Amino acid sequence: MIASPADQAIVRAHHEEWARVVAGLTRRFGDLDLAEDAAAEAFVAAVERWPRDGVPPNPGAWLTTTAARKAIDRLRRESHREHKHQAAHMLSDDTPPEPTGPVEDDRLRLVFTCCHPALAMEARVALTLRMLGGLTVAEIAHAFLVPPATMAQRITRAKAKIKAAHIPFRAPSATDIRERLAGVLAVIYLIFNEGYLATAGEASLRVDLTEEAIRLGRLLRSLFPDEGEVTGLLALMLLADARRAARFTRSGELVTLDEQDRGAWSRDLIIEGHALVRERIAAVAAGAKPPGRYQLLAAINAVHTDASSSGDTDWSQIVALYDRLIEIEPSPIVRLNRAIAVAELHGPDKALAEIDELSETLDSYHAYHAARADLLRRVGRSEDSRTAYDRALRLAGNPGERAYLDRRRRQLVW
Repeated sequence: MIASPADQAIVRAHHEEWARVVAGLTRRFGDLDLAEDAAAEAFVAAVERWPRDGVPPNPGAWLTTTAARKAIDRLRRESHREHKHQAAHMLSDDTPPEPTGPVEDDRLRLVFTCCHPALAMEARVALTLRMLGGLTVAEIAHAFLVPPATMAQRITRAKAKIKAAHIPFRAPSATDIRERLAGVLAVIYLIFNEGYLATAGEASLRVDLTEEAIRLGRLLRSLFPDEGEVTGLLALMLLADARRAARFTRSGELVTLDEQDRGAWSRDLIIEGHALVRERIAAVAAGAKPPGRYQLLAAINAVHTDASSSGDTDWSQIVALYDRLIEIEPSPIVRLNRAIAVAELHGPDKALAEIDELSETLDSYHAYHAARADLLRRVGRSEDSRTAYDRALRLAGNPGERAYLDRRRRQLVW
């Protein structure tokens, strides 16, 4: 069934305007729950009115105005919040906005407020993905590799913590911003990944999320041009996004890095990303602190995007970069990615021995079984490879990934 123009406009507006509406309401009313509920009510109103009355010329402005009215109406109905009603009344459309301090963008400011140190790191990230990215609980759970019920409880507890601790939604000071920077970077990268890895149920990229993450990354770099990890994250996202057009076939099947048409990669994004990586290399050589996670991941992506083919890739440099990354982040997924590079440098047997050591910790991770299936295929263990592909297919949540895995399974020699 083809969606109507009004339905398409509502979906597009949710992708493009949700964060603006919620962030603006949060700044105006200082209440996260109220902002989220009023924004949701505005979109319900859009579903009811736009098909009948037509899509407004400026959907974002319509949603913002409608949401603000919904918020004021709710405050008026709740007598125990009369003081907030009066404060809201004073903030009429003719009232100049309050000073925003060092963070001038409402959406970026919302990221920092959701990343308050009173919240656990995973709660900060989950709450911001919900409030800023507009992701559903199921989508956030997929990004965290946890059940949806667990994620719903996590978000609920985060909101309860905000209320109990009276955490204010205001522009943070420059000191606060620097203290919360690591959490903000994690948030932005997860927003990017949720779009880059495609949404569950659709073999398509959430371009709105990847572009929003990159936009926030650029804004963050303008605020902190000398912070290496800020630059590293922006470079990483640019180099990954450069491959967007080559990541799926026309039928929606995932295309892995070694099979991608490198002529379809965005040269402009690659050039920009490489320039940022070189900038950080020069800074470290001049005495800046050693590179962190995002700078090392950006450097790995720079090596990949510098090669004309998978065979021309400098795999020894990639393994060396992963070795440095493991020193600061010895996670199973980093070790898995290093093993995949080891396979190209030293052969699949050595990589398989390393990857099998991760079986207990990564057994529920589909990419582990997909990588293991490929290594088993390369060493001629077709039956074991088939079993690993079956496991990967059961765990994969994206149709494009499942199509790729199914094709590779069918290509095995019986």
